[in-house]
Amino acid sequence: MTHLKIQLDGLLGAALDANRRGRLSKFIVSENSPAIALFAPEKRKENREGDWYGEHAGKWLVAAAKSAARSDDATLRKSVLRVADYLVGVQEADGYLGTYASDHRFMRRQPPKPGSWDGAPSVRTWDIWNHAYLLLGLLEVHRQFPNARYLDAARRIGDLCWRTLVDEGIDVTELGNHHGLSATVLLDPALELHFATGERRYLQLAETILDQAEARPQSAFLTAALEGKDASEIATGKAYQLIWNMVGLAKLFRATGLDDYRDAAIAIWQNIREFHLSLGGGPWGGASSRSRETFNPAGVFDPRAYVETCSTLAWIQLNRELLDITGEARFADEIERSAYNDLLGAQAPDGEDWCYYSFGNGRRVHTTYWRCCKSSGAMALEELPALSYRALGSEGISVELYSPGAVEFTHVGAGKVRIEQKTGYPYVGDVELAVQVDAPARFVLQLRIPAWCQGARVSVSGEAAASASAGGHFRLDRTWRSGDIVHLSLPMAPRAHRAIDCNVQESKAPDGNTVRQEVRRFEYLGITRGPLVYSTGLIDGFRLDETLLLPDGQADACLHELATVPGDAAPRIQWQTGQREPIVFEPYFQAGGRKDGAWRLTWLSVAPTLEAGSPP
Repeated sequence: MTHLKIQLDGLLGAALDANRRGRLSKFIVSENSPAIALFAPEKRKENREGDWYGEHAGKWLVAAAKSAARSDDATLRKSVLRVADYLVGVQEADGYLGTYASDHRFMRRQPPKPGSWDGAPSVRTWDIWNHAYLLLGLLEVHRQFPNARYLDAARRIGDLCWRTLVDEGIDVTELGNHHGLSATVLLDPALELHFATGERRYLQLAETILDQAEARPQSAFLTAALEGKDASEIATGKAYQLIWNMVGLAKLFRATGLDDYRDAAIAIWQNIREFHLSLGGGPWGGASSRSRETFNPAGVFDPRAYVETCSTLAWIQLNRELLDITGEARFADEIERSAYNDLLGAQAPDGEDWCYYSFGNGRRVHTTYWRCCKSSGAMALEELPALSYRALGSEGISVELYSPGAVEFTHVGAGKVRIEQKTGYPYVGDVELAVQVDAPARFVLQLRIPAWCQGARVSVSGEAAASASAGGHFRLDRTWRSGDIVHLSLPMAPRAHRAIDCNVQESKAPDGNTVRQEVRRFEYLGITRGPLVYSTGLIDGFRLDETLLLPDGQADACLHELATVPGDAAPRIQWQTGQREPIVFEPYFQAGGRKDGAWRLTWLSVAPTLEAGSPP
């Protein structure tokens, strides 16, 4: 099978177009754009302060190169090549391509600052972090617009990292905060450089990074994952950095075939999936934790906790790697959930503004010019086209994300194949896949059946429909002819979800027995329909919460789907019990009109159940 040519329309297509016209076409256009001017030799020479700001160059190159190639946008392509050429031109002879003065560069030993809670170096820079993103950016430009000078520039960065970490023995964990996790993320781009060049030295560089991380108890994320530690207990529990390191481990498995790397990445994935995701599928924290961007301890729930958009990017990338390794539908399920909710929920319609943090219950706040999440959101969106369909080697193709659009590829026997997806997804669950082939041929068309869906049905060109189990893939292995139509029905009944904020204290009694006492308990209810999370605005126009009384404890019976509003394809859901005026919910991503300052309430309090004989 040849390369997949993918087109996304509908809701995801609109988000991608806004991203291209907005963030990617305006934030950076040339070497004079502020995010690239940082790299000018005269500015670099004097800079002893900058934080992560150099990361924007690499992130933008990744996202803009993909977007320009996919959309055939000549203007954006010109900007990508101009910026890449400029960066290559200011790369120093030793391979350095950062934003720092010589005494603040990652090649100099910077031991941790005494007493630092997160292991930050005494001279705090993000130099190795920025080079990690520059590596990814240059490699992506080379992938989309092949030119040896971009690959050579990436190779020179890799060689500089090799000399620093291997030859000179500088410990990578001393080059970043969060007990080194902000530096060990170099694991991922080192492996991408290995894949791009085939050179073993870059695989050895990645193995050196991991060995140095494992040598320090605070940063030994491989060992911690294999031992079953909670994500909040590894280093500082920083979500973005920890997940990005898991992406590196998954790629290390691809490079070596050693099971421990895959197993560790899946173990952390399972832990995050069970304890550390918002209802919208983003890694969340900020409640009862040391830092606003770290995971909360397992079991801690707060409706006001929030998702950093950078963490959503890393989570989508980890699911991308695990989907590629295992082919399991659960990883595509998580890509879908985070994409349609916390990712789109952070993007403004203009494609330029983004939320740094997205709250389950809280105000939408568009972040400032330099903030990291604006570039991370743009990168995350550009992951989605390639994740919508997955080649199954010579067997055929798997549909992983449902969205209007099409995929084209070449298959032995069938010639050119085009599969057009016609659907109103994610608002409706009816999907039609129209097949066109040059010649009749047998191949597999595989359909993901989301875990949230019960009662899915599949039929082909009028044949009797077959039932499809939730949480897996439905395989259609047959001879395909032009004009064949696949019908997929995914019922989308509104569903209520319960969450509990509970604090239990344990102590030892004089007799030696363990005493457990529940100190605090609050219950909350959230709503989903299909892949979408639903939210409401301020209750009655001004209140931050409402307590819901559940008749006989049955929440789903209180949910009523309303007719769509003209001009809006998204169904609304009404909570109606007769106890008060109905509360109307709409999809989280569009709640409040996607405007800065709009309030979104995803979780509402549930009234406690009174025991018989207790006072009302």
